Amino acid sequence: MNWLSTLSDLIQHQVLGMAWLNDLIGRLLTALGLDVGTRVGGSVQFFLYDVIKISVLLGLLIFGVSYVQSYFPPERSRRILGRVRGLPANTLGALLGTITPFCSCSSIPLFMGFTAAGLPLGVTFSFLISSPMVDLASVVLLSSIFGFRIAAAYVVLGLVIAVVGGSVIEKLRMESHVTAFATAARSRVPVEVSQAGGPAVDVADPELTRRQRLDFAGEQTADTFRRVFPYVLVGVGIGALIHNWIPQSWVETALGSDNPFGVIVATLVGVPMYADIFGTIPVAEALLAKGAQLGTVLAFMMATTTLSLPSAIMLKRVISGRLLAVFLGVCMVGIIIVGHFFNLTQHLLM
Repeated sequence: MNWLSTLSDLIQHQVLGMAWLNDLIGRLLTALGLDVGTRVGGSVQFFLYDVIKISVLLGLLIFGVSYVQSYFPPERSRRILGRVRGLPANTLGALLGTITPFCSCSSIPLFMGFTAAGLPLGVTFSFLISSPMVDLASVVLLSSIFGFRIAAAYVVLGLVIAVVGGSVIEKLRMESHVTAFATAARSRVPVEVSQAGGPAVDVADPELTRRQRLDFAGEQTADTFRRVFPYVLVGVGIGALIHNWIPQSWVETALGSDNPFGVIVATLVGVPMYADIFGTIPVAEALLAKGAQLGTVLAFMMATTTLSLPSAIMLKRVISGRLLAVFLGVCMVGIIIVGHFFNLTQHLLM
C-alpha cells in the first residue's frame, strides 16, 4: 500500500498542487535578485504561483465540465427534474447543480426558469444551493490544496446541505411566496404528465455533434474564465496578504481552536461577500496555513459562494422576503453545522 500512498501524494502535490511550479518560480525570482524569504518576495511568489496554478487548472476543468454540461441543457434538465418527486427529486436537483454555472448569481436565471416551469420549490432550491457551493471543478481544486479526503467530504456535505435545505423549504409549503413574475410564467410553459405523475417540460432536445459540443465547451470556458479570473486575482491577492503579512497569532485567535464561535464568525463574515469558489480557495489556503481550523475555513468558503449579497438582491425579485429569510437561515444553519463537523474531524481528515 506504500506505492498507493506515494502515488496519491504525487498526484496531490506535484500534478494538482504543482509544487514543482512553486519551486520553479522561487528559483526564477531568486535569480532575478528577489529574496523569497522576505515578506515582499514571499508575497510575489505566492501570488504568481497561485494565479498560474489556478488559471491552468481552471481552464482545463471548466472545459471538461462544460463538455459534460452540453448533455444537460436547461430544457433536458427541466424534463428530467419534472419526472421525480420528493427526496429523489431534491437529490437530483442538487446533483444537477454540480454541472452548472460557477457562482450564485449565474445560477439564479436557471433557478427562475425551473420555478417558472412549475418544478417543486424544494427541487429548485436544492439546485440553487448546490450550484455555487459544489461543482465538479471544485473537487479537483480542493484536492490540490486540502487533499482528496477533505475535497470528497466537502462535496458530500455540500450536497447534504442542498438536499436537506430544499426538503425543509418544500415541507414548509411556501409556494405562495414566489412572486407573480415566476407564477405567471408557469402558465406559459407547456408541460406534459410523465409516467411518475409529475409535470415534465415538453421541449425537444437537439442532439449536438462532438464538434458542436467541443465548440460549446470552448465558448463556455472563455466566457467563464473572463468572469471568474478577476475574482481569482483578488482572492490570490488576499491570500498572499494573509500568508505573508498577517501574524499567525491573529488568525489563531480569531479562527483557531481557542475560539468556539469561529465557525459562526466565519459564516457571518462570508455572507455579505461575493466570490466564486475559485476566488475563495486561495484565501482558505492562506488562513489554514496560518492556524485557522479546517471547518472554520470551509464554512467561510461555503457562506461566501452560496449566500452572497448580490445573489440575495437578485432572489428578492422573484421570491418574498419571508422565503428569502428562510433560505438564508436554512443555509447558514447547515453551513455552521458542517463547519463544526469538519473542526471535530480535522485530525482524521488531514
